[in-house]
Amino acid sequence: MSSHVATSLSDLSPLPSELRCEILIVGGGAGGVAAAMSACAGGASVILLEETNWLGGQLTTQGVSTPDEQQHIETFGGTSRYNEFRERIREFYRTERILSAEALSSPALNPGSCWVSKLSYEPKVGAEVLKRMLQPYVEQGKLRICFETKATACEMEGATILAVVAESQAKKDSDASLSDEKSTCRITAQFVLDATDLGDLLPMCGKEGVDWITGAESRAETGEPDAPLEPRPHWVQPFTFPFALEWSPETAASNVISPPHDYEELKKLQNYHIKHGAITGLFSGRAPWWSYRRILAAKNFQDPRIKNDVAMINTAGNDYYGGNVIGEGAGSQTEIETTLQRARRASLGYVYWLQRECPRDEPEPVELQTGQTSTSEKLPVPQTKAKGYPEFRLLKEIFDTEDGCSPQPYIRESRRIRSKRPILEQEIVVSDFQGNVCRGERARAAFMPDSVGIGHYALDIHPNGHGEPNHYVPTRPFQIPLGALIPMRLKNYLPACKNFGTTHLTNGAYRLHPIEWNAGESVGALAAFCVSASTLPSEVFDDKARSKSFQALLLREGVPLYWYIDVPYGHPSFEAVQTIALSGLQLSSEIDLLFRPDDPIRLQDWNYWRTVLELPPAEMPPISRAEAALLLQ
Repeated sequence: MSSHVATSLSDLSPLPSELRCEILIVGGGAGGVAAAMSACAGGASVILLEETNWLGGQLTTQGVSTPDEQQHIETFGGTSRYNEFRERIREFYRTERILSAEALSSPALNPGSCWVSKLSYEPKVGAEVLKRMLQPYVEQGKLRICFETKATACEMEGATILAVVAESQAKKDSDASLSDEKSTCRITAQFVLDATDLGDLLPMCGKEGVDWITGAESRAETGEPDAPLEPRPHWVQPFTFPFALEWSPETAASNVISPPHDYEELKKLQNYHIKHGAITGLFSGRAPWWSYRRILAAKNFQDPRIKNDVAMINTAGNDYYGGNVIGEGAGSQTEIETTLQRARRASLGYVYWLQRECPRDEPEPVELQTGQTSTSEKLPVPQTKAKGYPEFRLLKEIFDTEDGCSPQPYIRESRRIRSKRPILEQEIVVSDFQGNVCRGERARAAFMPDSVGIGHYALDIHPNGHGEPNHYVPTRPFQIPLGALIPMRLKNYLPACKNFGTTHLTNGAYRLHPIEWNAGESVGALAAFCVSASTLPSEVFDDKARSKSFQALLLREGVPLYWYIDVPYGHPSFEAVQTIALSGLQLSSEIDLLFRPDDPIRLQDWNYWRTVLELPPAEMPPISRAEAALLLQ
């Protein structure tokens, strides 16, 4: 398979006893990396702490390297930096792997030809690309990255974080024979960004129920039609340990792993199966399990390192139903570690079940909606009623872990801040779980004038093993409001991952890769904006002039704030159209996401726009709608 890719930006030397910076970011996942880029670009000095020696979180170490995105992502809906990440992934494969002629000529290269996403890649490649994107800031002295380092405590003065205590696992000497002696560092910063997947800093700096919450809020609190009547703090979405499988018939005799010691218990708990959600069969039907999150499709390569298909397995089969790591019932740290280890065994049990007990599919070539053909035609037709696929090989080198599972669990739900402006179910869903209309046929979710980003994904609730059933309902393209990023009480703490002001329900739509990235990028820019303006995030939220200045900064940086898919970043009128839309002016109909920039401006629109923008009457020049927006900005 693919050769090793470096994931470190620097050595893992021990931390000094004291460090100082303007912005401290705890967590190097998608949100943390994006926050570091935008904060450094804003001129701030930044320290980034990452518990592992990889960057990327759900993009890499958590194994979800087929990003969950939206249908317009190739041209609109991601920030310019997120788009750069996607294109650098493709360029990596074009330049550092040997592609087939067809794959090489594809501008929208999808190395795994998966059907859940328009992009797929090996986790190590994602980590390498992120390293390269951060390297210039390291070389400029703006950014220090501390790998294998985690925050252990916050020193508080009222609602302000004075310092964060961090612990490093780095060796005191390069001699590997020396013991792993931990070093402790006290880090002071003007702003502390929590980019951990579970909101790890919240219990260290805040109070549960006052500053943060876990699980499901009550209907009385949020007014959401599908919130439970009473709070359910144990309703936390399940986590998953993904793993990679190679289709390797040539090694079938040695592929089968030993089952975990508690395999029968885990099989009953997990109810191992294939068909769930949209999946139609292992290799058959419109939506095969095998190509769902396939990260390498052999047909896309003429590279001796990539001879077979490789799929990342992240399905209902290895979502863990036996406990969670936050929320009511999670238990002590020792109990949490036990839960994590059992969850890893549950994933390995799924591997064994696939190899030995899974009913064999009847493969047939399938044309997918993406236009890609499945690889099932190269699979042997099995005997009727045969069971198990010894052809599946657990590919441990994808993650370089002892058991082959991802280094970190894929986390769907975090502790969440009590924010100035929570995001509610009825603001984004087409209809609630009972079919009652919320946004209905309107093209967008509820308008949020304090937008600092956008996103789109269905409201997706996985069953958690504690009584909450599965739900998957459509939403309308939505915005990320600034108020959801501002804590009610904490002064210099900001959320930069999945820990911002969603509810349990809306977290199910806002937890995905490009949205976490956007939230992190906007929070990093906000912190740098506050450093330069000597102000606080809450003051930016409360001051209309400051919030508009911050929104203008985001637009210049390529962060879209409103849904007009035909005026992307780089279009001459991008900033003008976005700015006017944020004023509340309805620039087009609500039946679609189009602005129609090249259409001639109509007299009634010209007069209406000027009136709403409180501009004096003026003769309408013969120009396009985009040119009119530029004149009126």
